Amino acid sequence: MAKGAALSLAASLFPAAATSNREPLKKSGIVKPPRLKEGDVAGLITPCGFVDQEGIDKSVRNLEELGLKVKLGKHVLARRGRYAGTVAQRLEDLHSMFADPQVHAVWAATGGSGGISLLPHIDYKLIRKHPKIFVGYSDVTCLHLAIHRQTRLVTFHGPVGISTFSDYSKQHLTAILMQPQKEYQMQMAEENRTKAETANQFQIRTRRHGSAVGRLSGGNLSLVAALSGTPYAAELRRRILFLEDIGEAPYRIDRMLTQLDLSQGLGTASALLLGIFEKCEAPESESSLSLNETVDSHLDLLKVPAVSGYSFGHIANQMTLPLGVSARLDTFAQTLTLLENAVL
Repeated sequence: MAKGAALSLAASLFPAAATSNREPLKKSGIVKPPRLKEGDVAGLITPCGFVDQEGIDKSVRNLEELGLKVKLGKHVLARRGRYAGTVAQRLEDLHSMFADPQVHAVWAATGGSGGISLLPHIDYKLIRKHPKIFVGYSDVTCLHLAIHRQTRLVTFHGPVGISTFSDYSKQHLTAILMQPQKEYQMQMAEENRTKAETANQFQIRTRRHGSAVGRLSGGNLSLVAALSGTPYAAELRRRILFLEDIGEAPYRIDRMLTQLDLSQGLGTASALLLGIFEKCEAPESESSLSLNETVDSHLDLLKVPAVSGYSFGHIANQMTLPLGVSARLDTFAQTLTLLENAVL
């Protein structure tokens, strides 16, 4: 009787555990880039929004603190409106860094906007011929998704050059990019747990408990939604879909999640993993659902593990997430475990 009572209590404390496809993942033909070593060269580019000299200097310092040497793209300080130069200039730097035998990683200095304009003009054969580590997040999401769809290269959703490289962020960057392991477990940043005491968006909220296995796919919600229905769209089926955003009103988040659901079906994913949605609450003067109410209206409909508040997004302490790599989400332990090395 005591055992039965304990089980009943546990069931009342947690939402029903979600089911997820546990079949072994088939080989997907993914391409893994060579690992980074201390002293290797990182090519710094601005494929999206512009950045000033101060931002470039900060990016160089950040990468050098990882033990890397830095080579600047020819057009890193170019500017055309809010973009980092023309499409042709940004493409030239992207292609040059992948083609340069001295460069071991290609790193975006910032996100911003405008990266989507590059997609139909990228030389994907060149990138597949010269597989390298490619790092960035935010607007860089469109490049991650396009490159992975067209080449199957594993790319890395992680800090851009001008990010604050916290100890937590550096730990995961170096472990994943430089010290490949058969399994690598990531827990939540303690700094983010502390912020959760006063900032709702940092609270880890599990709407559907369970354990799920799938290849990682996703990035910035705005860009993932924008690419729906294109040859560069994120793959959802049997994926652990991770999403984050900044500065988007709840009604826009609702629209973008609905767009993904209509295009491929959020329920086809192995799990839905939401990061930190910064500055995404509507003004108090506006009639609106809250961010949590908006997110919950989608997560609560799923039969797969669904969580929010994990340690990635437009924040200082963020995980590095390799797109295309097999991973396991455990909502009870609040961990994300890479089930294979992301680099060779």
